[in-house]
Amino acid sequence: MSTAEEISALLAANFGTDPLAIRSEVPLRQLRLDSLALEELRLLIEDRMGVDLDDVQLTSRDTVGELVAAVHRKAAA
Repeated sequence: MSTAEEISALLAANFGTDPLAIRSEVPLRQLRLDSLALEELRLLIEDRMGVDLDDVQLTSRDTVGELVAAVHRKAAA
């Protein structure tokens, strides 16, 4: 499963996000992710994908694509 697919699965399963709404250009706030939800998502990604995202700064203004790219960079490091 790709990084984007993993994140999409987490969003759908844990936040009730419509899978059709999860596109790379969509801001996270449009998926109704506030700062608390972003922190929860970060922890879920770390657990599921085995990456450390402590130094990744994400806000609800970032897009799904930016989140995927950040996770992909950390996973490749």
